[in-house]
Amino acid sequence: MKDILPALNSAAKNHKAQLFAITKETGLTISEWKLLCQVIDGNTTQETLSSRTKLDISTLSRQLKKLVEKEMIEKTAVGKDKRQLIYNVTPKGINSSTYVKTKLDELTERIFNHWTDEEKNLLKILMNRLEQSLGRI
Repeated sequence: MKDILPALNSAAKNHKAQLFAITKETGLTISEWKLLCQVIDGNTTQETLSSRTKLDISTLSRQLKKLVEKEMIEKTAVGKDKRQLIYNVTPKGINSSTYVKTKLDELTERIFNHWTDEEKNLLKILMNRLEQSLGRI
C-alpha cells in the first residue's frame, strides 16, 4: 500500500490524464477549457479573467487568442478607443464545454460508483483536513 501523499499524487496524475483525453476530444487543452468555463460564467474582460484565473496578461492573451482561433469564443472591441475587449462564448464553445462537463461527470460516477455516501463524505472531510494542514505549513 502506498503512503498517503504519493498515492494522492498518483491519483491526481491519473485524473489529469483522463481530463486531458476528454478535453482533447473537443480540440481543447485543460487550461483552455478552464478559461472557457470562466467566460461562460460571465468573466468577459481580460482584467476579470486575469484576476479569477491568476494568469499573467501575456499567458491569458495567448490562451484567449487560441480560443478565438478555435471559434470557442469571440471578441468585441468596446470603449471610446476600441481598446477594451469583451469576450463571449460561441455556440461551439458552449457545446464543447457541455461535452467536457458531461464526460467529467460520467468519469466521476465511474470512479465512485462502488463507494457509499459515507465513504465519499469521509474522503471529503479527510481531503479538506489535508488541504488545511498543508496550508498551515
